[in-house]
Amino acid sequence: LESSVLTQPWASVCFGESTFLAKACFRDTGYILLISDLSSVWYESADAEAVGQRSKELNKRLTVHVSSFLNHLRNLTCPLLAGQLSATTAFSCHRSASGLRLHVKSELSGLPFYWDFHCCPAPLEMVFRHLVRPLIQMNLVLQCQVQELISLVLQKDAEIEDYRESGATLSRDRLRTEPFQEETFQQNFMAK
Repeated sequence: LESSVLTQPWASVCFGESTFLAKACFRDTGYILLISDLSSVWYESADAEAVGQRSKELNKRLTVHVSSFLNHLRNLTCPLLAGQLSATTAFSCHRSASGLRLHVKSELSGLPFYWDFHCCPAPLEMVFRHLVRPLIQMNLVLQCQVQELISLVLQKDAEIEDYRESGATLSRDRLRTEPFQEETFQQNFMAK
């Protein structure tokens, strides 16, 4: 499960006044949920047995196979991660010194359905693998992309200058641009 959730993108989610980043992976054998406020990272990993036990505690009136509970949790959580709020599902969270509890209230087969994700602080290796390393890698990729775009703009400026020197003129004066100044661009970008 943890290697599967590694490929999932982080999504911005709001619970009341608090904004978090979250990602999750659900299977018939269990789930894993990671959630962060960018100062802490919490997670919960639960197998089918733990899901079955908790579902009996929280939903005494429901007798459904564990895979159905997991499927229902997936159907409640995935739209939230996709930014689609449901009128019939409520999420709330409570932080404590020991972790973060994410409470879900919905319906299943016409009966009230409750779920609590009991998230504890993520180990440093998990934080590094799921948050820090991908952010650093993406930063490096974006730096390379910016350098390639700057190089391309400078080549285009040289091409335009070559056209001007050989007598070409613009048919529409509003398309005229000033030559690209990388240093000025970088300073203006950082100022913003």
